[in-house]
Amino acid sequence: QVQLVESGGGLVQPGGSLSLSCAASTRFIYNMGWYRQAPGKQRELVARITTGSSTDYADDVRGRFTISRDNAKNTVYLQMTSLKPEDTAVYYCNTAPRASLSWGQGTQVTVSS
Repeated sequence: QVQLVESGGGLVQPGGSLSLSCAASTRFIYNMGWYRQAPGKQRELVARITTGSSTDYADDVRGRFTISRDNAKNTVYLQMTSLKPEDTAVYYCNTAPRASLSWGQGTQVTVSS
């Protein structure tokens, strides 16, 4: 069973940037995505990347977030810029568009002044 470990979250001011990483315990070849869950809301898919590195984004993050992957390192990244308070959430990675692996612990992103 592949284990996923997310990292890179933190507290950032509005307009700031953060880079998240998701490392898998074993070599994997899946279409992957970054999800987020804000307090009181359902988990949502915000970015996804195919095995061939084609990408797609939710409307509210398109142009601000960039997903990428390094298959040699079994790692998926999410570069986030122009962050807004509404981006505050716990961020997770998993297969996409349907999550099929066990969820990791996630990484908290808080956007606040």
